[in-house]
Amino acid sequence: MQTNSQWLTILSVSLGAAALVGCADLSKSTQKRGQIIVRPFGLAPDGSDVNLYTLRNVKGAEVGICNYGGLVIFLKVPDRSGKLADVVLGYDNLPDYIRDTPYFGALIGRYGNRIAKGKFTLDGKEYTLAVNNGPNALHGGLKGFDKVVWEARFLASLEGPSLELLYVSKDGEEGYPGTLSVKAVYTLTDDNALKLEYTATTDKDTVVNLTHHSYFNLAGRGDILNHQVMLPADKFTPVDSTLIPTGELKPVDGTPFDFRTPTAIGARIGQEDEQLKFGGGYDHNWVINKQTGQLTRMARVYEPTSGRVMEVWSTEPGLQFYSGNFLDGKNTGKGGWVYKFRNGFCMEPQHYPDSPNHPDFPSVVLKPAQTYRNTIIYKFSVQ
Repeated sequence: MQTNSQWLTILSVSLGAAALVGCADLSKSTQKRGQIIVRPFGLAPDGSDVNLYTLRNVKGAEVGICNYGGLVIFLKVPDRSGKLADVVLGYDNLPDYIRDTPYFGALIGRYGNRIAKGKFTLDGKEYTLAVNNGPNALHGGLKGFDKVVWEARFLASLEGPSLELLYVSKDGEEGYPGTLSVKAVYTLTDDNALKLEYTATTDKDTVVNLTHHSYFNLAGRGDILNHQVMLPADKFTPVDSTLIPTGELKPVDGTPFDFRTPTAIGARIGQEDEQLKFGGGYDHNWVINKQTGQLTRMARVYEPTSGRVMEVWSTEPGLQFYSGNFLDGKNTGKGGWVYKFRNGFCMEPQHYPDSPNHPDFPSVVLKPAQTYRNTIIYKFSVQ
């Protein structure tokens, strides 16, 4: 583990990846701007050292990323008066993330969202996964990508400070076929966007659906019911009582799921609607009006008190919007904030839930000759 005396400032780096130590000041280069600061963050359950990597752009915005689970620990962006505040929920220390977390800030894989009854068939063979969410498999299993230690390296980027995380998921891990080599690049751009770029390759046919699971609160505190959401989606995927898609692509017209014009999260969340009852609020996948693989704006969220705006861009076909329905006051987070019902929301660009069991959904199958690619951007501004 690094100590304070071992930290040092690096004034220039090559355009390739480099071993990450101490504080990397990229502002001295005409090509690379920003700063990365490293400090110890504790030990993983297996005894591995875990670090917290703080990326700071030229405007002073900051994101803290942990190489345990690829967690986004904090994300500080300005309000309309220029005051920085942390807009993601989480904990002050690693043991709390290890002990009990509803996926705060996590890198989700090998398969984000739910797979019905923890089973799917690929190439004629049935695979069985751990059931960890009622009768279903959720977010990669008992030890998904959010609970492993990733190898960390910094990258020289023209957009802002970048951190690269690497992990190899062995064949059979959590029941999934194929050895999957995953790379996740986090960049804090100079225009205050957190850009996530995921790539993966496999040595055997498998299924992949990576996403990001920060809980956002653009006000910095309180509930999220006044946040105004816009989703360019004509349809969503209704679910059964266990939150597994029925297979239907249902029009949003005349339903509480129509966010094609900006609407407060709390405006219709309490309506008498079967889908809202199943989810305890919003916990559904919207079918974004786009071509698969095209980088598209998938959501815009505005918080009127702070003036903060978050746009979500992605190459993925769907967006899971979750309104924090299972936060129940049992998690005491950063600064002693007790996270209560709907204190945060998630915007998770991804493929549709349970896609391996729905051949009509966009495919999540990755073959050895292919490279999985997924870009997610959370871009912040003010209004």
